[in-house]
Amino acid sequence: MSQATTYPPSSHPNLIDVRLGTGSFSSYGVSLVDLEAGALFTKIDTATPAPKSAYSTVQTGKDSHIELNSDLLYCNHSCDPNLVFDMSKMEVRVIDNRPLKKGDPLTFFYPSTEWDMAQTFECACGSKKCLGMISGAKHMKRDDLRRYWLNPYIEDMLQEDSVQA
Repeated sequence: MSQATTYPPSSHPNLIDVRLGTGSFSSYGVSLVDLEAGALFTKIDTATPAPKSAYSTVQTGKDSHIELNSDLLYCNHSCDPNLVFDMSKMEVRVIDNRPLKKGDPLTFFYPSTEWDMAQTFECACGSKKCLGMISGAKHMKRDDLRRYWLNPYIEDMLQEDSVQA
């Protein structure tokens, strides 16, 4: 007799529908709500400090990372994201230039939080704005980064990097 796989209860049952895929990195979150551009999606209140790891941590400062410990883990990368992970306020907001619609896959721009990613990947977001290889803000063209909202510590690190260059 095979055992059923059990998953922990949803951390955001009224906001996120987690769609579990069968392949590596194929799971994703879908919005269960309509929200105006710039609106608060949720506070990040289940996180714990963690060492930088392959894919599951989010950078929160120059030398700090967290595990989200929630369904927010299923917000994937896009070069045309609909969410902002503001780590200075520990909140997730809808981007400023368009509303979030119920049924939208939940995405954010990984280099907005990550300086030098432990696990780079070839982006498959399908956006006309797709940047290809994603490896963190440190490795991106500054003109490309200007199109995105970035966490203050990423802005600071970009400034430090340009001074050192």
